[in-house]
Amino acid sequence: MGANKYVGYGRFQYQNHRLHCENIPLAHLAQSYGTPLYVYSRAAILENAHAYLAQAPAGSLVCYAVKANGNPAILRLLAEAGLGADVTSGGELFLALHAGFLPEKIIYSGVGKLPHEIEAALDANIRALHVESARELEQIALIASQRQQIVPIGVRVNPDIYVETHPYISTGARQHKFGVSPETAVSLFHFATQHPWLKPVGIAAHIGSQIQEIAPFTASAEFLVGLADELASSGIQLEYIDVGGGLGVQYASKKWEAQSEKIEQWMTGVAKPVQNAGYRLVMEPGRSIVAAAGALLTQVVYTKSQGGKQFAIVDAAMNDLLRPTLYKAHHEILPVDLTQRRRGAEKYDVVGPICETGDFLGKERPLPSLSPSDLLAVFHAGAYGFAMSSNYNGRLRPAEVLVDGETTYLIRHRQTYANLLK
Repeated sequence: MGANKYVGYGRFQYQNHRLHCENIPLAHLAQSYGTPLYVYSRAAILENAHAYLAQAPAGSLVCYAVKANGNPAILRLLAEAGLGADVTSGGELFLALHAGFLPEKIIYSGVGKLPHEIEAALDANIRALHVESARELEQIALIASQRQQIVPIGVRVNPDIYVETHPYISTGARQHKFGVSPETAVSLFHFATQHPWLKPVGIAAHIGSQIQEIAPFTASAEFLVGLADELASSGIQLEYIDVGGGLGVQYASKKWEAQSEKIEQWMTGVAKPVQNAGYRLVMEPGRSIVAAAGALLTQVVYTKSQGGKQFAIVDAAMNDLLRPTLYKAHHEILPVDLTQRRRGAEKYDVVGPICETGDFLGKERPLPSLSPSDLLAVFHAGAYGFAMSSNYNGRLRPAEVLVDGETTYLIRHRQTYANLLK
């Protein structure tokens, strides 16, 4: 199979038939840091972050969804670029503050905030807590009263808009655990308005993740504007509308498309109704900033034929990248080195060593004939890759490397067996 049949993605391109991240050969990174290895392009991360900042209307707040990739070095990079943070736990709040995100640019979402997490958010004086149930608002009100501290709150609403995505990452329908119904939201806002230590500031929705069409986002933004205007007519004037995140990336596309173009389309779709109504725009992108900026580098350990199939057993597994197993998600897989002439091509199931049939990174993938020690790159692994990794089967979490032109930074050490005892 000729080298010309393989095309790189974004900042991951072939140079002289060897796959590079920016100007660094991936084979050199494997030799220096071992595999499995997460590799990120600094330029790609900043390109997508700046696309949001450039397209957002004046006064908008772009809050990076920390859950997508919480590596402290990447968070620091985004904080320095001027983004805010969307956090969903006390741990993510800690990481955001440690990375240097300004408290007034941090929004805390999530359905199960614990009292000590609410306390931490109030200690930090973050922009707002987004409420997702009546009981949660009661808990926040109790803590605010005890501290005699005014707490800015938003309410997350389910607009009940259908989106075509995996059911596990669809979040905005009425049967989901997230947010509240519009009727409940109105009730919560009236409660907060009458409470001496609560200050309603915003309304939010997040309809799901990995959504490819713009129309559902526009519909959600228009829905939020309508509800905010209804509240204004009863004397509750909100400052901002948070349209959430969820813009999808093209995991399975053979043709590379700049994410910045989709970001521009998305921003146009959500900003117009919010701007026209006179509200400040808040958003929570995550995947669309970091997914294509990362790849998982893995080495072939063995190959075998069985049951009419060809298997490439690699040293990465579902504990390193869970998305293929959990969501049946497709990640493109390419060979790192095309300089060696190979006989023909095969379709491989690329699988890991974990004791689960569901442990695979890709099935029926056309690759050149593989041998032990060959390197493969799994693309679009920058979001929900390391963030969802685990020590299942006693496996160690991989190292992470950030590439900046011709310079590399080890931004997370590979675990050792001693880490399994902690």
